Amino acid sequence: MSGETIALIMSGLLLLGLFMGHPLAMVLGGTAVLGAVIAGKPMVLGIVINRIFGDVLDNYVLIAIPLFVLMARFLSDSGVTDKMFEALRHLMSRVTGGLGLAVVFISILLAATTGIIGASITVMGMMALRPMLQYGYDKRLATGLIASSGCLGILIPPSIMLILMASYAPGLSVGQLFAGAMIPGVVLGLMYAIYVAAIAWFKPEWAPPVTDEEQISRGAMWRMLIVEAVPPLVLILGILGSLLAGIATATEASAIGAVLALLIVILRGRFEWRTFYSALLETGRTSAMILFIVVGATAFTGVFNITGGLRASQDLIRGLADDPYTLVAVMLLVVFILGMFLDWTGIVLLSFPIFLPLVSEMGIEPLWFVILMAVVLQTSFLSPPFGYALFYMRAIAPPEVQTTDIIKGVLPFIGLIIVMCAMIILFPGLVTWLPATLYGG
Repeated sequence: MSGETIALIMSGLLLLGLFMGHPLAMVLGGTAVLGAVIAGKPMVLGIVINRIFGDVLDNYVLIAIPLFVLMARFLSDSGVTDKMFEALRHLMSRVTGGLGLAVVFISILLAATTGIIGASITVMGMMALRPMLQYGYDKRLATGLIASSGCLGILIPPSIMLILMASYAPGLSVGQLFAGAMIPGVVLGLMYAIYVAAIAWFKPEWAPPVTDEEQISRGAMWRMLIVEAVPPLVLILGILGSLLAGIATATEASAIGAVLALLIVILRGRFEWRTFYSALLETGRTSAMILFIVVGATAFTGVFNITGGLRASQDLIRGLADDPYTLVAVMLLVVFILGMFLDWTGIVLLSFPIFLPLVSEMGIEPLWFVILMAVVLQTSFLSPPFGYALFYMRAIAPPEVQTTDIIKGVLPFIGLIIVMCAMIILFPGLVTWLPATLYGG
């Protein structure tokens, strides 16, 4: 059976399983088994199993995933985010659109301390959505801003997605990806803030300021901000500082983050054995889900490669583009479309084995391309019909907010993500400058 035929069959089975509503990990693993049998090569499953044990279960870098998830749970229990939002809300209370700006800046801090999208959106939604609506914020602006800002966690380090990308991108370390994503992530967050400020300037009725009665003295406001800003800043410096300075590996930095987060919980008097056990249990569930998908995707790509489907897919993409930039545009378009139906885990694990050899073959900088993909993958949470951020917002939004309001609200931010991609293409130094400064090359 030709590679083109097996590629069509396995792709069809994958889509069929997903549209039938089966879990992604099961669909990937099941398609791998069926693909091997249909291709008449069931013996390749033994090779795939060896690859799973060698490339996945023995991958030291992936230990960072459960540790960062545990850190995120500890921070959620500590109440740091609630206090930080309250402090920033008072700081910007005199500014039109200040509440929206506070959402953006807190989301950037959340991204730099948790990297868990569901947690970031849920926490910000619970804290900020009702106050924003009560102060007269437009429903589309409020929901779109919270959903989009919460997605910064997969781009701004420490990001679980970047850790997974590093483990599947030959020659790239977690530190390089963290450094490469730092500037684009912060710049994208600032673009969100500029958009909110522009909306507040041209349409002040969409983002009004807080009433005078709720404002506090500047002294109390700054004391609150300093007290509440110190713990997350220490955490960020502990993680990223130790990693980027070369003191610790990604796995060791994740352990530092988990310990510091636990200390914050204890120092705030929020430690309870019940919540500690709950955090461990939730960490186990989340990590198992991610690693289960990794195992399924490894099986799928292994069979896809051995049976010739991978080569056929690469030949197809080569035929669509002659020059490197057109090739990159085609790949990004594929990722954008996949993002409407799959989450980032499946997209990364399915696309990297196909895209990265082509990127290397065309002489494209791998670090630049991977970060460009990371930026585009934020749309996978925002793009209907299956954007996870849309479902998170729908779950916490009050009844007066319609699903159409949420979808319309995220569209401008999807546009800003595309603008950010264009900026990275025009100015590659946004990605490459910091890694070159820290690591050379």
